[in-house]
Amino acid sequence: MIDLAIAWDWLSFAVRWLHVITGIAWIGSSFYFVALDLGLRKHAGLPAGAHGEEWQVHGGGFYHIQKYLVAPAAMPEQLTWFKWESYATWMSGFAMLAIVYYAGADLFLIDRNVLDIAPMTAIGLSIASLVLGWLLYDLLCKSPLGDHDTLLMLVLYAILVALAWGFTQIFSGRAAFLHLGAVTATIMSANVFMVIIPNQKIVVADLIAGRKPDPKYGKIAKTRSTHNNYLTLPVLFLMLSNHYPLAFATEFNWIIASIVFIIGVLIRHFFNTMHARKGKPYWTWLVAAILFIVIIWLSTAPKVLTGDKEASSTVAQTFVASAHFPAVRDTVLGRCAMCHAAEPSYDGIYHAPKGVMLETDAEIGEHAREIYLQAGRSHAMPPGNVTQISPQERALLTAWYEEARRQ
Repeated sequence: MIDLAIAWDWLSFAVRWLHVITGIAWIGSSFYFVALDLGLRKHAGLPAGAHGEEWQVHGGGFYHIQKYLVAPAAMPEQLTWFKWESYATWMSGFAMLAIVYYAGADLFLIDRNVLDIAPMTAIGLSIASLVLGWLLYDLLCKSPLGDHDTLLMLVLYAILVALAWGFTQIFSGRAAFLHLGAVTATIMSANVFMVIIPNQKIVVADLIAGRKPDPKYGKIAKTRSTHNNYLTLPVLFLMLSNHYPLAFATEFNWIIASIVFIIGVLIRHFFNTMHARKGKPYWTWLVAAILFIVIIWLSTAPKVLTGDKEASSTVAQTFVASAHFPAVRDTVLGRCAMCHAAEPSYDGIYHAPKGVMLETDAEIGEHAREIYLQAGRSHAMPPGNVTQISPQERALLTAWYEEARRQ
């Protein structure tokens, strides 16, 4: 029978893989259509109602693409919809949130040094933030502010900065970054589900009924699609950040997250300008690089890691009380603690990987599951077995965890 911890870890891996696959599909199609839209050219001789056309070459052939800004004169026989990439990305992402952060709330979601709250309270706040984030964004877009793109952008950015600060006052540093990305991704996917696709369905229904579609629906959908385009790169950074403690677990983490949104917008501005054939504003890369250096400084200047230091729990105490623990402690201190320490002694390691410390009995007990999976059941740690942990020591770690779990 497969151990529950092993099964759960493989489930996490499978859902993460699905999330990456669907995310690539969504981002790829989104970036492609934005670039296509910006590259469209108008000229005489286009069919009635056509806004522009583009010739492209790929895969050994040529493509001739035309866009109708509102709709063609008649409904085409075949129509391809681009929506499931977005839906599947969000659903798999929420599944990851539930598997990693909700099921492991004491370990990953809550940092009792930040705010001592119950797991269910933290989960409730997490879900509420996703819903309220979308409702506030949608309300602003539908308000008179939505008619002023620059002002709307500044207000939305201010809200994102406030969210970045707020999340770091509630959750662990890792979870704070993840939730800022999740709120943004929810807005993006809800744009597709609640606005873009419904508007396109209205246009299709008008075509089928022989009515002339209202151009406002296409304009609204285009605006929301543009928002999604500029939000994509910051979301990718935030979702990847959980692997890098210097991003999520330092004193100024909320400022780092806020700067990341500016960097993402700058990079998208470069590509959007280039695709529109309006030049290549290389200055955006220079500014982005300077801002990234600022991020590096912010992460190292305080030299204080603050995130993901879990409080002792009865579960952790169970592992510490095990008869195997003295030998396990010697193994962990001898094979792991040179990296997983407040001041790592291993050459080239300056901060504990993922912010995990394994120097005290409490820290070893709190991370028993990770030790079991990474160094007991698998050979993932130490990387390349650089500390030469033996098969007998791996067997010890496995026996320690499995016996303590049965108690």
